[in-house]
Amino acid sequence: MKPSYVALAATLCLSTPALADDAPADAPDTILVVGQRDAPIEIAPRGLAVSLGGEQFSAVNAANTEDLMKYAPNFFVRKRYAGDSNGVPGFRGTHSTQSARTLAMVDGFVVSNFLGNSFSFAPKWGVVGPGEVQQFDIVYGPYSSRYVGNSMGGIVNITTRDPKETEAFAKVQGMVQPYSQFGTDDSYWGGSAEAGFGLKQKDGPWSLRVTARYFRNEGQPMSFYGLTLGGAGTTPVTGAIIDPRQNIAGSPGTAATPIFAAQSPALITQKQGKVKIGYDDGAIKAQLLFAWWNNRDDQLAPDCYLRVAATGNPVCEGAVSVSGVPYTASGANWSLTKRDEFLLGLKLAAPLWGQWTAKASLSTYQIVTSKGFTSNGYFAGRDNKTGRLSEAGPTGWWTGDIAIERKGGAHELAVGGTASFYRTDTRNYTLNNWRSRATIKGLTTETLGKTRVLSLWAEDVWHITPDAQISAGLRYDDWRAYDGGIGTPGASTLRFTPYPSRHDDALSPTISGQIELNGTLVQLSLATATRFPTVGELFQGSVLNNGTFNSSFDPNLKPEKSRDANLLVRRALGPVTLTGSIFYQRVKNTIFSFTDYLQGPNNPRNNFKNIDRTRQWGIEAIAETKDWPVPGLGLEANAAWIDSKTVRNRANPAAEGVQFPRIPRWRVNANLRYSLTHDVQTSLGLRYASRPNTDMFGLQRGDTFGYTSELFALDARVNWDMSAHFRLSAGVDNITNNRAWVFHPYPQRAFLVEAGWRL
Repeated sequence: MKPSYVALAATLCLSTPALADDAPADAPDTILVVGQRDAPIEIAPRGLAVSLGGEQFSAVNAANTEDLMKYAPNFFVRKRYAGDSNGVPGFRGTHSTQSARTLAMVDGFVVSNFLGNSFSFAPKWGVVGPGEVQQFDIVYGPYSSRYVGNSMGGIVNITTRDPKETEAFAKVQGMVQPYSQFGTDDSYWGGSAEAGFGLKQKDGPWSLRVTARYFRNEGQPMSFYGLTLGGAGTTPVTGAIIDPRQNIAGSPGTAATPIFAAQSPALITQKQGKVKIGYDDGAIKAQLLFAWWNNRDDQLAPDCYLRVAATGNPVCEGAVSVSGVPYTASGANWSLTKRDEFLLGLKLAAPLWGQWTAKASLSTYQIVTSKGFTSNGYFAGRDNKTGRLSEAGPTGWWTGDIAIERKGGAHELAVGGTASFYRTDTRNYTLNNWRSRATIKGLTTETLGKTRVLSLWAEDVWHITPDAQISAGLRYDDWRAYDGGIGTPGASTLRFTPYPSRHDDALSPTISGQIELNGTLVQLSLATATRFPTVGELFQGSVLNNGTFNSSFDPNLKPEKSRDANLLVRRALGPVTLTGSIFYQRVKNTIFSFTDYLQGPNNPRNNFKNIDRTRQWGIEAIAETKDWPVPGLGLEANAAWIDSKTVRNRANPAAEGVQFPRIPRWRVNANLRYSLTHDVQTSLGLRYASRPNTDMFGLQRGDTFGYTSELFALDARVNWDMSAHFRLSAGVDNITNNRAWVFHPYPQRAFLVEAGWRL
């Protein structure tokens, strides 16, 4: 820990009164912004902490579970359409593909996909339906030693409902998005049905909750295909779209590539079921959770814009001529993805002696089936000809933890240990019929590997006075990567190359002090964290759209190491509560994928590598009101300014001093709620992010496909409680039909209607 950090912590300690013999009953409140008070926060609230409950959820158009967080301070989820399984959360200055910097849990069981670090490894939100969520707890930064270094960005925990009596619910949704972009003009429809019941033993400890959900939606096209200059094309065609704002290749001043087709809309079908068994006799508490999720993504109809000039017949592939210039149209592939996954978790809490309690949990998330089929071009897709298959398995992870805690007294002590194990094995095949695994022609590549982390930690919350407390902790992590290798084509079979096993460890201290001064709560939190490379960053390759193998991994990556600080000030001014936050993070050896020239100027390499130093700092302001200035009105609004830069990058010094890609300078989220009558509630939501850099060098800044653009969205919703058991709702997201991009297009204006019944 830096000497300056120690000095700051010591100053805070010395400014507080003397030690109290016992923990006071009126210890200072946890600093929660947007704080629902129906249930306590489920994760250690050090640093900026948010707890969202039913009041916030009722004001959100939630097609999927992750939507329930969309107005949280300085936070976003990279969600491109309803049903998108690549919804990576981002905290403050975290890039929208740095998925390994968020620890996401369901009822305390890990659903973060630390098999990799990109948009393809988002948390498994789909194992929970939005109708079964009791609360969302969000903590920004790694300020508690209880949690692994992947909490470097932040922590999200979803708590699902426990039945308090016999209960049941059902909900149906319908949604539509009219969409127009380039040559595509269509409406995409979807809907869902969710239901469940809960049973609570009247005079006993047992409870049961069973839920299920069916979801189906067609998302707008995610990509647009450009013509390749050259070829033997002599057939004149019309319909090519030229967007002068577009520069996908990243060479400012070059001519835009004519667009000839849109990727097929993503037809998403998801099925989810969950069983939760609880036991609580007042002393011993236990929970068994099983959640199953089936996800299918059909992309079977690329939208081709080209027409033969003489006949009007559509053209989706081949050599063409546009205004006398020869081009080649290719890449409008068909695809189909199938996945079956499940979460199984068990946790137990029991008293030991006196004020001591023991807690333990064990869970596994397994991707039982993962098959991605892709055609070799448009005609091959249409005619069921050649293609390729990417198949994973066995793939998944195990996590476990144990803790012994002492509550009450001047010192609240906790010690524990955690363990995690991740493994992946991905094989890539060529197929004679791209839809059928039975037509395998050959195995082209295989990548596999494992990682594990074993950890010990200890924390002490010291209640110095009724108005002051200090939390201090220490975490030790022991990391190992092993059994990694790659199989590539040889003379007659795959040539397998193993990678040496890796071992590393880290010691990460944390400290947080909190004091109440004349009605103002102040909290200072300091931390260090170590995020070890994922198995995907070390060993996992992939197949690109053109069928070539992408060896974007690096088995020699160093772990990311951060130093973090967060100062919070919170004060209630009558009906208005204000929170201000200043945060700072410096990361050594940031893991990121970009192009370097370490092999020479004519030999660039694009893969995961370490950036020497990055740092971010920023300011956040949050305001909350309830029943002011008029009864029935509530507001939660927040604004953030973020400065996130690459400080040192020997692999490509041109990035130094440049705002980190996809991190906006400004982010604003807000939610306004008003009860027109006792039975009718309305809400208005705002999401804004200023235009960031698309690349590391600040050269790509635009507002079209291929860029990350400014985002501005106004959302509205109305709820009508027709009775004590039945509610009708209707809403619209992106009222102004703002066209925004995260390389891919965000949704345009979308409508949702919902009917819900609860026993």
